[in-house]
Amino acid sequence: MPKQGKKYRDAREKVPIGVKFTPGQALELVKDLSFASFDETVEIATRLSVDPKQADQIVRGTVVLPHGTGKTVRVLVIAEGEKAAEAEAAGADYVGAEYAQKIQEGWLEFDVVVATPDQMGKVGPLGRILGPRGLMPTPKAGTVTMDVERAVSDIKAGKIEFRVDKSGNVHAPLGKLSFELDQLEENLAAFMDSIMRARPAAAKGGYVQAVTVSSTMGPGVSIEPNIYRRRLP
Repeated sequence: MPKQGKKYRDAREKVPIGVKFTPGQALELVKDLSFASFDETVEIATRLSVDPKQADQIVRGTVVLPHGTGKTVRVLVIAEGEKAAEAEAAGADYVGAEYAQKIQEGWLEFDVVVATPDQMGKVGPLGRILGPRGLMPTPKAGTVTMDVERAVSDIKAGKIEFRVDKSGNVHAPLGKLSFELDQLEENLAAFMDSIMRARPAAAKGGYVQAVTVSSTMGPGVSIEPNIYRRRLP
C-alpha cells in the first residue's frame, strides 16, 4: 500500500471512528473533507452477503443515475443501415461495422460499446480485447440490442453497469464533488435501489453488510446499512 499523504491523514482523522451516517450526512462529509485540486469523483462501495463463487449469488445490473456521472462517455455503436442512422441521431460518438476491424488493429478510443445482434459475428472475436477491459457488449447490460437509440440515450444520460467482485463488493461512481448535495443523494438512492432489486434469492441474512462513500482522493465515510435492510414492494 502506498504511503498516505498528510492531507489524506488529516481528512481521515476528521471521520468519527465507528460512526455510521445517513446518506445525506455521509455525502456532505465527503464533500467537506475534499482536498484535491481537481473535481474528484464520488464513489460508493457496497459489501453484500453473497458468495460470488456461486452462480446463483451473482449480483449485477444497470442503473441510470438521475444526474449522470459527470463524465463524458464516448459511445461506439457497431451497426449498419437503419440502426446505424438511429445511433447517429441518438448522439453516438462512433458508428459503423467497420470499427470492429479498427479495434482488432488496436483502436480503443471509446468507453462503451453497443452492438446490434446481427453484428455479433464480428464483435464476438473482439472478446479477447474488450473482455478484460470490461467493454464487451452483452444482452444483460443492454448493450446488445436492436433498440440502439434507447441504449445510446441511456448511456449518455448516465447509465452505469455494476457487478459484484470476487470479495462480495460492488463499486460504482455516483457523480462529481461539484454536484449539488441533493443530486448526489438522488444518484445514491437510485444505485442502492438497483442493488436491492438485484438481490439474489439465495442471498443469506442481512443482504447489505456495509456501505461506504468517498471521493477519489479522500477517506471513506460509512452509511448505516440498516437503512437498506428492507423488503422491496
